[in-house]
Parts: sequence; structure tokens; C-alpha cells
Amino acid sequence: MAAAPSSFRPEEARSPPALELPTPPLSKFKVALCQLSVTADKARNISHARAAIEAAAAKGAKLVLLPEIWNGPYSNDSFPEYAEDIEAGGDAAPSFSMMSEVARSLQITLVGGSIAERSNNNLYNTCCIFGSDGKLKGKHRKIHLFDIDIPGKITFKESKTLTAGQNPTVVDTDVGRIGIGICYDIRFQELAMLYAARGAHLLCYPGAFNMTTGPLHWELLQRARAADNQVLVGPFGEVIATTEHEETTIIAEIDYSLIEQRRQFLPLQYQRRGDLYQLVDVQRLGSQ
Repeated sequence: MAAAPSSFRPEEARSPPALELPTPPLSKFKVALCQLSVTADKARNISHARAAIEAAAAKGAKLVLLPEIWNGPYSNDSFPEYAEDIEAGGDAAPSFSMMSEVARSLQITLVGGSIAERSNNNLYNTCCIFGSDGKLKGKHRKIHLFDIDIPGKITFKESKTLTAGQNPTVVDTDVGRIGIGICYDIRFQELAMLYAARGAHLLCYPGAFNMTTGPLHWELLQRARAADNQVLVGPFGEVIATTEHEETTIIAEIDYSLIEQRRQFLPLQYQRRGDLYQLVDVQRLGSQ
């Protein structure tokens, strides 16, 4: 679809200009989302996650996602105890090693939820993405830390223990180009907009929201980010599959043809007002 001449300058609404959506390596595939119960027993959590991944792959999933902080309790006291040295690997990173090995053995793409990562003197909330060869394709450290104080309901500050990541993460995989966020990252639409401008087919946000703010953030914001940027949940904001609060795995089909179809129906890329506003991708701009 050709853009009509316009004084609105839609091509300038992204700086640098948005990348063309690349042709995905496949048009359809199954994705599995694993919602796991977590205990204080790290070894149990690792074997439990592996079993869930294997069961999902047995049902045909080519992309499997784990939840946020799945290998131990979600608390500032627990982050240091359960943290792993991803760079060292081996015994220093049993969760990381399991994910790498199972992705290779099952030949799947694995978005490994997140685990606490120890690097130098800092702790990060980190998502590792593995290719079907078991190699680390990318690593996303949670950019927006969840600090909240609602009197009488919840007070929690990740920043007491964790350090914020510095890099948006887009990874090319066997199932397409994926933009990664973790939980509270979904609250910030600019990150999703940046990923869409970098040509992402999918946005993946492993999460472990609480039940105070979670009902506001989770489904509402997934649908909003999908509708804003015309990527999947569905690209019209439709929920493809969902679950309740219990442990389960859901499997759904991703159909990339819907992205182009929706973008033809509602061509946002030609309707933006570059004469009035602009999203600046600071890292891409700085690398030019």
C-alpha cells in the first residue's frame, strides 16, 4: 500500500525511521505459555519447569515461554539467594543450564521467563532467550523496576535489591523477531512502540503480577500494546488464549498473516503525525 503525499510526515514519527517488518521464517506455529507454581525448593522448581517445557513441546509448541522469577520466591530477600551467574554457567547457573539444554534437545525457541542474575556486584531480573540449538540468543534485563506503595494494600520496591537494565532487547529467532519485556515493562508503551519500529513480530512479556495492581496491568495492557503497535496478542487487541490464576499451560496458534492483514485494514504507519510528535530510538540513533 503506497503512502499518499501528506503534510503530516508520518515517516518522521519514528526517529530513525521504522524498519520494515521482515518476512518471518514461518507463517504459523504453536506457542505455549507456562504458568507455574513456585516453591522455596530451587531444584524442584527447575525440574518442574523442565517438565512443563517438555509437555508443551510434546503438544507441538515451537515457542515456549516461562513466567517471571520461576526458580524461587518473588521477594527482595530471595533474589540474592536464588540469583545465578549466567556468564559463569555450569553449577553457578543451574536454571540457565537447564533452559539451554532443554531448548537444544527439543529444538524449540525458549523465552525463559526470568531469573535473578548476579553480575559483578549487581542483581538483575533477567530473561534469557534460547534458540533451537540451545545457544543464548539474547538477554533482557528488566528495564522498569516495580516500585509501588499503596497504603493498606501493597508496598514493594524492587529497586531495594535489583538494578534496572539499560537495553531494550529484540531477538531474531526461528519463529520470528521478538521484542522482550518483563512484567512491569509492559506498563510503558514507549518500549512496545520502539520494538514495533525495530520490526518485531511478537512482543513477549513474562510476568508475575500481584493481585492488587495485576488486574489493571495484565490483560488490559497486553491488549493495548497489541492494538497500539499491531503485533500479537492479536493485532486488533483480541485475546487469543488466557487462563486463570492456577498452574497450567496454554497453547495457541500464532498466524503472522494476521499482522499484515490488520495493518492493511488500519494503516497506522501512514496516519501518524510526524509533524506533531516523534518516538526517538536513542540507541539506534546513536549508532548511526
